[in-house]
Amino acid sequence: MIFFFSGTGNTKWAAQELAKATGERLLFIPDELKTACKYTLADDERIGFCFPVHGWQPPRIVREFVSRLKIDNASGHYTYILCTCGDSTGLAVRMLTEQLEGKGITVESCQSLTMPESYVCLPFMYTDTPEREHAKKEQARKDLDIYIKVVTERQTGYSRLTLGLTPWTFTHVIGAYFNRYMITDKKFTVDADVCLHCGLCAEVCPVGDIVFDNTPEWKNDSSCTCCLSCYHHCPVHAINYGTITRRRGQYYFKP
Repeated sequence: MIFFFSGTGNTKWAAQELAKATGERLLFIPDELKTACKYTLADDERIGFCFPVHGWQPPRIVREFVSRLKIDNASGHYTYILCTCGDSTGLAVRMLTEQLEGKGITVESCQSLTMPESYVCLPFMYTDTPEREHAKKEQARKDLDIYIKVVTERQTGYSRLTLGLTPWTFTHVIGAYFNRYMITDKKFTVDADVCLHCGLCAEVCPVGDIVFDNTPEWKNDSSCTCCLSCYHHCPVHAINYGTITRRRGQYYFKP
């Protein structure tokens, strides 16, 4: 089985490709959190975890899921992690690996895919140029093909991660601050005079954080992951995060 979380679609694409190659179940983490998070594996079934890196850490929703995860017969089943990032992963995979080890689950291979940027809420962060976006997606397809072979053959000891410079600092200092204080829906606004009232933002929110009544309203209930799916999918750029995104581009994965 493959557990995955995705906002703007980069990780969803990768998880779907893995599911097609392995023939194994694809389970969306926000949906699974509505259940008991208890599973029994089929014979020889692999365990996959796929997620986007948020601030050089696994998203909070992924860590919450793992904390509740119960697999009756996990021992002896091949386990792997695939993460996506716009630039570098820091020690996000190590964080999740250690959490899984606490559950008696040993990760045997891991891979990161560098995908087009989607986080645009800081002064130095922008979406990629069309040329850069295309190049990243092309390289990611090549890297994923290699990793699919690793997973299908159940290779152990394989690790191909873009850690970046000073990964400990980015994960445990900058990333810790980011994930504690900057993951919030309180800065989302909508330009009512621009909004098409189409409801697409509510449809694409992976955690159901948007209540749509002619215009979107965010719940402010700590469910938001700041994936920016609502912002990036808005067809008229009516949604913004503070004021900085008014001058930023939009991106979501398209094959």
